Amino acid sequence: MYEGVIQDLIDELGRLPGVGPKSAQRIAFYLLAQDDADVRRLAQVLVTMKDTVHFCRTCGNVAEADECRICRDPRRDLSVICVVEESKDVVAVERTREFRGRYHVLGGAISPIEGIGPDDLRIKELLARLADGVVTELILATDPNLEGEATATYLTRLVKPMGLAVTRLASGLPVGGDLEYADEVTLGRAFEGRRRVDI
Repeated sequence: MYEGVIQDLIDELGRLPGVGPKSAQRIAFYLLAQDDADVRRLAQVLVTMKDTVHFCRTCGNVAEADECRICRDPRRDLSVICVVEESKDVVAVERTREFRGRYHVLGGAISPIEGIGPDDLRIKELLARLADGVVTELILATDPNLEGEATATYLTRLVKPMGLAVTRLASGLPVGGDLEYADEVTLGRAFEGRRRVDI
C-alpha cells in the first residue's frame, strides 16, 4: 500500500477492465516517470472524450454528433441491420469491408449471472427501428459464448413473428487453426456450418 494520491491512482486504474493490481501499479509508476506535458495531454484527452463522445441516437454506436458516421452515410443499406453487443464489435465488422448495412449496438448481452436481462439492453430501440418495415434482414452478430447465444435466441424469438429474415454469423474453426486443438462446441459448429465445395 502506498499513501495519498499514488494509491488513489492505483485504485482507480485497477477499476479498469483487464487491469489487475500489479498492472495498475506499473501504469501508475510509468505515468509518474513521464513528462508533465505527456500526462497532461492524456488527462485532457480523457476529459475531452467524456465531454464530447456519446452514443448514437439511432444505433447506439459511439458518436461525436447525434448520429454516428455509419448512420449518417446515405450509401449504407437500410434494409439490413447487424446486431452487435458493443461498439468495438462494429469496428471489427467494419474492418472486414464485407458489410454495407447498418448496425444496432445492444450495449451488452443477456447474462442472468451478472444480473443483465433484456430490459438492460437496447432491445426496445431495436424493435422501434424494425417497426416501419424497411428492414428485411437482421444479422445477429453476438459473441459465440453462452451470453451471446442466449441473446441471439431471445432476439430470434422476439422478431421472428415480424417476418424478417434472421441470420446468425457462422462460427467454427479459425483459419490457421489445428483440428486437434478445437473444443467440441467449436468443432460441432464447424460441422453444422459446413458448405459444399464446387470446382
